Amino acid sequence: MITITLKAYNSVLTQALKDKPHESCGYLLGPDKETVTENYPMTNVDNSGEHFSFDPREQFAALNYARKNGLKIIGNWHSHPETPSRPSEEDIRLAYDKNILYFILSLKDSEPDFNAFKIANGKVEEKIHIEI
Repeated sequence: MITITLKAYNSVLTQALKDKPHESCGYLLGPDKETVTENYPMTNVDNSGEHFSFDPREQFAALNYARKNGLKIIGNWHSHPETPSRPSEEDIRLAYDKNILYFILSLKDSEPDFNAFKIANGKVEEKIHIEI
């Protein structure tokens, strides 16, 4: 199970709604591997509603920020403006780091759906429960 603070979740949701119809993205940070306390927003340089890419300078800045503040990168997140909260084939193919979680926020329905996944070796190994 992963716990995310309401402040961090609201930051993710606000960013995703602002960026809609494009996918939104960022890193989720916290003091340990089970607690998300911060959203580190990043720019989807693809400006697409179907896929995303991080700005490499922002990724480097996020790593520095986490180190400076004693935080861990728990995972990355992105939104699915029009599709369910589950990894697409592209999401799975591009999930290179088996040591982090992959979070997906779906805005497809009237209620947002936020899930976390452990992805390794080209397959979804586990869906992780998120508590807000």
